[in-house]
Amino acid sequence: MIDSVDLSLVDWSRAQFALTAIYHWLFVPLTLGITFIIAMMETLYVKTGDEEWKRIAKFWMKLFGINFAIGVSTGIILEFEFGTNWSNYSWFVGDIFGAPLAIEGIFAFFLESTFIAVMFFGWNKVSKKFHLLSTWLVAIGANLSALWILVANAWMQNPVGMVFNPDTARNEMQDFWAILFNPVAVDKFLHTITSGFVLASIFVIGVSSWFLLKNRNHLLAYRSIIIASVFGVISSVFIIYTGDTSARTLAAVQPVKFAAFEALYEGTANAGLVTVGALRKSDETIGDLTVNEFIFKIEIPGFLSVMTTGDREAYVPGIKDYIYGNPEMGILPAAEKIERGRHARDVLFDYKKAKEAGDNEAIAALRTRFDDPDFIQNYFAYFGYAFLNGPEDIVPNVPISFYSFHIMVALGFFFLLLFALSLFFVLKGDLEKHRWFLYIALWSIPLPYIASELGWVVAEMGRQPWIIQDLMPVSVAVSHLSASSVKTTFILFAILFTALLIAEISIMVRQVKTKSNP
Repeated sequence: MIDSVDLSLVDWSRAQFALTAIYHWLFVPLTLGITFIIAMMETLYVKTGDEEWKRIAKFWMKLFGINFAIGVSTGIILEFEFGTNWSNYSWFVGDIFGAPLAIEGIFAFFLESTFIAVMFFGWNKVSKKFHLLSTWLVAIGANLSALWILVANAWMQNPVGMVFNPDTARNEMQDFWAILFNPVAVDKFLHTITSGFVLASIFVIGVSSWFLLKNRNHLLAYRSIIIASVFGVISSVFIIYTGDTSARTLAAVQPVKFAAFEALYEGTANAGLVTVGALRKSDETIGDLTVNEFIFKIEIPGFLSVMTTGDREAYVPGIKDYIYGNPEMGILPAAEKIERGRHARDVLFDYKKAKEAGDNEAIAALRTRFDDPDFIQNYFAYFGYAFLNGPEDIVPNVPISFYSFHIMVALGFFFLLLFALSLFFVLKGDLEKHRWFLYIALWSIPLPYIASELGWVVAEMGRQPWIIQDLMPVSVAVSHLSASSVKTTFILFAILFTALLIAEISIMVRQVKTKSNP
């Protein structure tokens, strides 16, 4: 069945969605974090009555407003693409996936939009405390928007809380709370919003460092750096913690992705965590899959086993375990999962044929299969495997997964060091003497954007070939469109989004450069 799919359509649809998501995520993280930084600054203004805190908050608010306005447009396009480019996916799980997005639109977006007007235009029209409340609600609303989107994405990574309806061939929501508190959703939300806090903190420190290098706006710069450094240190520690818990969860629910992070082909006990390494293609193949090997690597002995189970001697399965199976670990071979998935698909097709023929006896017999927990757990749970060509198809791109993950982790520890040094120098009172650090802080502004984007590369590329883990591969989720039409819109979106990004950067740079001393 997968052979009938236009693979060029799949590739261009993936490329278009990736393009939109990457550009959208250039705008979102700053919104998540800088709103809380602004709220903290305004809180100090209300508590102290110091007008300088108000001026500082209004300056960063301008930059937030520019970023927010442009980010909304890409987010709307992203949601529409589920219907235009991924209609089979939307049909199969729309009942589940649509609910969090609807909540995001009705609740979080309107909360954010309602109070953002007061935040920008209500300084002299409402009381200080109400304006402060509005600012905090904007910050909370922005992060609640992220919550529901991340819940929807997490369900794709670990589908829970649903039941399959063979009459409609759709998955239907059965337990909203299981979806909301999906372990992947909890980890993803906490890790993602914290990455936004880190990004916003570095953005504020970097821009403030530019002021100090230009000998301008000293009070704004120092106060901003103090707030951002404290916020950044706390966020960096928390992001390391949530990254660790996320890895443990992924090892349980997306084990092939987890193995790809570490380029772990051979399962082993006392598995070491690779801190630095480089890969190359080897002469070994698994079907059409070329196995990668390390040119060199530096690893912490036993730490990968500790990460996954807390036991240094624990066995960590590798990619080959999931392809060939490992009876001792209770891991089925991928070929067996493919056979089970095809059986589940055949039962569904037979049920549809029986309904078309009006064979009530066959309908009743086959319908009971979908109410049988054993059939659901042991066969339908592998439904998506029916559309794979071979066992090696379950493996994502290992080099992309490995390098994206390790660069992201390395940058995370760099950010913690940057915040610690920033806080140390500013509290010591000699920050301006360390011009080398100010330059590092300034030129570090792009780095959290890179780390944040790499996080999404890890999440989305790492779960290939699945659009819904184990239930639907990307190749059968696309709409019936021509590849040329998707290619055309890809080019148009690339031009539009690039223009928007250039416009945002230009406007922000102009705002920063024109900020004069009070």
